[in-house]
Amino acid sequence: MTKMIQIRKKGTLTLPMEIRKRYQLEEGDPMTIIDLEEGIFLSPKTSVLTKLVQQIEKLREEKDISLAELIEGVRALR
Repeated sequence: MTKMIQIRKKGTLTLPMEIRKRYQLEEGDPMTIIDLEEGIFLSPKTSVLTKLVQQIEKLREEKDISLAELIEGVRALR
């Protein structure tokens, strides 16, 4: 799912209702933001990010792709 959102005064963002419902997010819930140099990654709770990193790493190893190749591939897609 891709959604466009806007940064408002004081840098606030409003997450679409579908996203909040899907991830059971409520006011005050912690979020993790990671600066990836080419963009940002926003994730609810650290455990989701940890699981995602583990899945990416497993696939990367299965396909015998170096981390540099993976990063270059992401840059090429942009």
